[in-house]
Amino acid sequence: MKQFISDFGKLVKLRLNLTVVFSASISFLIGANQQGDIIWMNWLILTIGGFMITGSANGFNEIIERDLDKLMVRTQDRPLPAGRMTTGQALVLSLFMGLFGTLLLLHLNFLAGLLSVFAIILYAFVYTPIKQKSPIAVFVGAFPGALPPLIGYYAAFESAGFGFAYAAVSEAAIVITPWVLFLIQFFWQFPHFWAIAWVADEDYKRAGFRLLPTTKKDTISAWMIFISAVLMIPVGMLPMYYGFGGWVFTIVSVLGGLLFAYYGWKHVQERTEATAKKVMFTSFFYLPLTQLVLLFDFIPLK
Repeated sequence: MKQFISDFGKLVKLRLNLTVVFSASISFLIGANQQGDIIWMNWLILTIGGFMITGSANGFNEIIERDLDKLMVRTQDRPLPAGRMTTGQALVLSLFMGLFGTLLLLHLNFLAGLLSVFAIILYAFVYTPIKQKSPIAVFVGAFPGALPPLIGYYAAFESAGFGFAYAAVSEAAIVITPWVLFLIQFFWQFPHFWAIAWVADEDYKRAGFRLLPTTKKDTISAWMIFISAVLMIPVGMLPMYYGFGGWVFTIVSVLGGLLFAYYGWKHVQERTEATAKKVMFTSFFYLPLTQLVLLFDFIPLK
């Protein structure tokens, strides 16, 4: 049983999964703050449903990449390449999680459920196959990767058929806030994944993954990491620009963006694994920290 729990955690990529669920959960609480009523049971349903959806997408990803995972040191001990779980078992678990998670989110809100299905399809069946073919995979993967804030935010609102109960909610609150949250997470993924791709380049090459901008650890790839890091400064100011982010959030996000840019510039100068790791670790802290600060410095739109 202990081995199964360990293998299940690796199948669903537990740490990545919890990061995604955290993002969706915080966005749910921001949406609940907007409408002035937190329904904690719905938050719990979102958390479980989000875990299932993410686990399903990761499970399908590992099924498709099971032979490639044997080639990389970082993935050799996953249950499928290690032979501790069959493809059929992983498929049943992934299908169950996908169906159960979607039903839970549909119960909360139709749009949240629809977006969750889209996230699974885009991540597992579009992004995953492209990883071996072109660096555009990072751009494609940024779309499902940025959907958790949208799913979480919309899940906080009462469903009304195919839309929402608009009674006490402004149109701006339904459109601007969630899509700005989406954009922040979308742009964050470029310095995040390109830095990881730089650090893990040798391992990725064994599986034929082409994730760096030029597929090489060269000057252009380093500059792309820097430019994507610099973009986090203006992107982090969008909540204040649109009126739902306060000064505390803006200061924290701008400082985080400046730190991104500083380490990005150091990476352009040195182009080492150590400088890429600094960009990578900055990304690990930036997103959860800024999301948490925004939750407490959120200004509901009228």
